[in-house]
Amino acid sequence: MADIVIVGGGPGGYAAALYAHNFGLDVTLISEERPGGTCLIRGCIPAKQWLQIAEVYTTVKHASDFGVVTSEPEMDWDAGLARKQQTVETLVRGLGGLLKQRNVNVIEGYGRLAGEGKVTVETADGTETMEAANVILASGSYARSIPGYEIDGERIVTSDHALDWPARPDRVAVIGGGVIGCEFASLLADLGSEVHVFEMMDQIVPGADADAVKALQRQLQRGGIKFHVGVGVEAATIDGDVVTVPFGEESVEVDVALVAVGRGPRTDDIGLENTKAEGDGGFVVVDPETMQTAEKGLYAVGDIVAGSPQLAHVAFAEAIAAVTHIATGRTRPVDYRAIPRVTYTHPEFAEVGLTEAQAIEAGYEVETTDHAFNGVGRAIIIGQDQGMVKVIAEKDGPILGASIVGPQAGEMIHELMYAVGWEALPAEAAAFIHAHPTLAEAVGETLLSSTGMSLH
Repeated sequence: MADIVIVGGGPGGYAAALYAHNFGLDVTLISEERPGGTCLIRGCIPAKQWLQIAEVYTTVKHASDFGVVTSEPEMDWDAGLARKQQTVETLVRGLGGLLKQRNVNVIEGYGRLAGEGKVTVETADGTETMEAANVILASGSYARSIPGYEIDGERIVTSDHALDWPARPDRVAVIGGGVIGCEFASLLADLGSEVHVFEMMDQIVPGADADAVKALQRQLQRGGIKFHVGVGVEAATIDGDVVTVPFGEESVEVDVALVAVGRGPRTDDIGLENTKAEGDGGFVVVDPETMQTAEKGLYAVGDIVAGSPQLAHVAFAEAIAAVTHIATGRTRPVDYRAIPRVTYTHPEFAEVGLTEAQAIEAGYEVETTDHAFNGVGRAIIIGQDQGMVKVIAEKDGPILGASIVGPQAGEMIHELMYAVGWEALPAEAAAFIHAHPTLAEAVGETLLSSTGMSLH
């Protein structure tokens, strides 16, 4: 009998398997495909590779701004597709090797909960039942759709299909202006597609800081993206190669509609009814201190956890929390307050902690400070001087949250992650010196301003 059987080979599952090695636990990992999950195989990694390809294309296209004379760049789509796949294959093979090195028993098959401490596994060779002292459920998520947009993989697609387009579509309607929708819109616009983004909420990236989102939308619009915000779409119609997307009294004609309306938990056919675990709209309820469900010895991590952000790095942290509790009985809860959230558009958008609206709703009296990139030397040097840093602090108290829109925002947000996580006062954080000229000076300047003693 294994110490842990893990159902699901995505970030939550494989992270749990890898971390269990630190305690010498016997682990079996059940995965429908090679370990890696949505993030590594058809999500985060391949999407970010395409975004990097788009950034390189844009850099070359604007090389003359720096006095570098080149011909107009051409996109070799097949070569880009091959690089994306090479990146995925490299990381998948590396993960497989690491799991083997850590003595994880990997079974390729479909796992279902079959009662306390039991999991049935359907493989190419048949079905078997496994027993374990503990089970970690990490079955992941799927791309949602909406009525009137039945996914056919060609004219109506999800992000899963878009990563493997055989050629760049000339005209695209992105249904959903959240993180995934904005990332695909950004890379497609950079590569020359006509892009329309439809978001039914009152802003793109719903739930994000309103000021930061406005700055992001301005930049994406300058890149050619057409946004339709606060607008619901009606059922699409397909006539040959043309997809018509109606909204209100208007409509747009495109080559393909990319549905990016969020991801749902994959819990419909995993045997939850055979356990005492409690559900919430398809998600699994857990004790946030331990990640254990209402059934002793049954844990859940990753995209299926109720109330948890659907982020790979959150799944990593939840896996660590679950394995720590299994191995030691102690808790190592995830600090959800200080989780960075990054949208890899061009420019990037990153946040940590509370937004201004969330802080006010939570009862804080807040003070906000922001600093634009157009006065930052390094940003001007690299030709990416638009965007801002915003810091939200409690009046006479610690830093509660921060947002960055601009170049390398996803990297810079981490110093503000520490500030939020350690509940640093603005004056404490501002006391540290940022190198000049760097993009991170924008953070330093914002922190200085938040003390009431600005420099530039």
